[in-house]
Amino acid sequence: MAERDRLRDYRGKRDFDRTGEPRGRGTPHGDRPRFVVQIHDASTMHFDFRLQVDDVLKSWSIPKGPSADPKDKRLAVPTEDHPLEYEEFEGVIPRGEYGGGTVIVWDHGTYEPLSHDREGRPVDFAESLEHGHATFRLSGSKLHGEYALTRFRDGADGGEEARLLVKRAGGRARTHGAPDPRRARSARSGRTLAQVVSDAAGE
Repeated sequence: MAERDRLRDYRGKRDFDRTGEPRGRGTPHGDRPRFVVQIHDASTMHFDFRLQVDDVLKSWSIPKGPSADPKDKRLAVPTEDHPLEYEEFEGVIPRGEYGGGTVIVWDHGTYEPLSHDREGRPVDFAESLEHGHATFRLSGSKLHGEYALTRFRDGADGGEEARLLVKRAGGRARTHGAPDPRRARSARSGRTLAQVVSDAAGE
């Protein structure tokens, strides 16, 4: 599918002259795909989890945020594809605009696709997501290790598609969940949500 079609929903929901969000003109760079986790203080506080797949960021809304504890199963609801430049976006989306609220980059880095078929052969990562189960290894400033995204509701009955994001056991044992979003600091700028709002008001 052409890049402009993959971002059609994203662009159709936004007035870029007001939101300050990127329109999406970038191309993939680097040897390994990127990921980003953003805290979004919108109508409800949540985390947005995004994985670079080809020339877009596949995106999921995670109400409680990713967890480093393998016992935690985090609901992940798909949202529209975002442009690659969104990895660096933080700021205040004006009230009344789609997604109005404050955004910070809580974590970002690279990831390694790990999905395999039943014979242990690597499979295309986009296809594994489409089929409902994908595994990958995150290398961020805060999140590390293997995770899985597994679909448990496909939306075929008219409901909302949903997945679970779960940390896979192994490696360094960690049992902490996501941070208090109002106290968390950006991995990009070191700012809290409140500081981003304050800085925007002073511009």
